[in-house]
Amino acid sequence: MDIQRKPGSIEEPKAKPKMGFTMGLNMLLLLAMVATNILSLYHLSSTIQTTKKPPAPVPVPDYLLHQLNTIRSTITHLTRLPPSAADSSTKAAVSTTTAPPDLLLHSQLSPIATSCHNHPGLLHRYMNYTPFSPCPPDSEELAESLILRGCHPLPRRRCFSKTPPKPTSSLSHNSFAPSLPDQNVIWHKYYCKSFSCLVRSNPKLGFNLSAEATRFMSYNDELDLPVLQLLQIAKAANSVLRLGIDVGGGTGTFAARMKLYNVTVVTTTMNLGAPYNEVVALRGLVPLHVPLQQRFPVFDGVVDLVRCGHAVNRWIPLTAMEFLLYDVDRVLRGGGYLLLDHFFSKGVDLDKLYAPLIGKLGYKKVKWATGNKANSKNAEVYLTALLQKPVSK
Repeated sequence: MDIQRKPGSIEEPKAKPKMGFTMGLNMLLLLAMVATNILSLYHLSSTIQTTKKPPAPVPVPDYLLHQLNTIRSTITHLTRLPPSAADSSTKAAVSTTTAPPDLLLHSQLSPIATSCHNHPGLLHRYMNYTPFSPCPPDSEELAESLILRGCHPLPRRRCFSKTPPKPTSSLSHNSFAPSLPDQNVIWHKYYCKSFSCLVRSNPKLGFNLSAEATRFMSYNDELDLPVLQLLQIAKAANSVLRLGIDVGGGTGTFAARMKLYNVTVVTTTMNLGAPYNEVVALRGLVPLHVPLQQRFPVFDGVVDLVRCGHAVNRWIPLTAMEFLLYDVDRVLRGGGYLLLDHFFSKGVDLDKLYAPLIGKLGYKKVKWATGNKANSKNAEVYLTALLQKPVSK
């Protein structure tokens, strides 16, 4: 029996969806996801903490680091050679980014002096040439400039050095010949274009061989040590003189004089404004084109005598002077002689600096004479000393 509701009567509410169950399920899933993330973070952190750390790298020794830095610096200099203020005036028409091919090639065969890299402009110009062809006309000037700046030995080159166009057909064996042949020298790089010009400009440069013939022969004061007296001293000490080095020997007059007594002396000299090396060779002697700061190209303990002339003086820094003297000691044999010929310095410096420095060698003082330098404004004095190295140390 159907029951019909009358209009206006109150209806019963319809049944609602089960919202509580759905929301509960969502909350449960959210909690599970959060818990899973927390567990994952915990596991990750515990894994990082418990993972064994890799062993620390073995430290590189300092000397290897130094060598590595040196190699890197060398490669940088050879490939890039950045400009420097020291030789900025010598870099015209020279690339500062690309080294000449023969410079790179030579660097693979032989080391290049560190000081050469300090003057990349000069070094580039010196090594910028066409192989198997004549060397550039400014080669000698560049070589001199590099050597004086400590770039020695110079890199070898594969080009033909210029020679005088019409040299004399014969050379004299007389080391004191009355004149020197102008045609045996390339003069374009010098102010004077003949030996007569050099003699007129400064008679004391050593190019007047007539005047040089009397040097080292006479005794005028205590500062002089004639060659004959030197030979007598050595003979009396049973110390033979056969081989020697004249440091800064100019035109080689000391070597020429010793040659007359069968003593072979090589001369270190530089071409400072004049052809000193050429003149030494023209006199039949051996020139060594090396600066004062260069190690003597001689083996240890093979020389009987080393003479230091005017080139060795107070203008050399004290430390450099010390290295020079100990290099002299290296090449001298036991019983050999060191001759300081007219070494000049300030009187106070001789007493406080140079005399103690020389005394460190422990040599016997055969002669020690001092005298005031004439017309000196700095109270300078001369020292002539003959010192004998002990036979054994």
